[in-house]
Amino acid sequence: MKVERTAITEVLVLEPKVFGDERGFFFESYNRREFARATGLEVEFVQDNHSRSARNVLRGLHYQVRQAQGKLVRVTAGEIWDVAVDLRRGSPSFGRWVGARLDADSRRMLWIPPGFAHGFVVLSERAEVLYKATDFYAPEHERTLLWNDPALGIAWPLAGEPLMSEKDRRGAPLASAETFE
Repeated sequence: MKVERTAITEVLVLEPKVFGDERGFFFESYNRREFARATGLEVEFVQDNHSRSARNVLRGLHYQVRQAQGKLVRVTAGEIWDVAVDLRRGSPSFGRWVGARLDADSRRMLWIPPGFAHGFVVLSERAEVLYKATDFYAPEHERTLLWNDPALGIAWPLAGEPLMSEKDRRGAPLASAETFE
């Protein structure tokens, strides 16, 4: 597994080793021992989530103020632009974001540690996104950061207005969002 650090060094792009021939391909989408060896991180995933979305759907930016979740995100069909925003007040990268293109063909994954908001926009006709989480979904602790907050300046690669839930449209700007100490 190849690991690439992003501009926020704790957010990692992971590229698994893929074995392919005329029959197709095989790869380990997750191996705890290999993940720890490649990243230096010991994490326990407790939940897998799977979503399917149409082109220009924007989901996020979501996080949980308690039971903060680390996420290992991958795309099994289509292509997305995935974003992580650092919400750890003590971090030198607080309020900064990184983005990465993830698609089914490259099989690249994004590791987003606890303390970050996460969201994505679908670039292909449809996309299916799977992610592993280090803590359970807790709706009472879920918060949404405003996707288009000028203070964040996220350069979403959108073709017009995104398709979003009402909850995501009403996210809190960074200045008034609950964050992590």
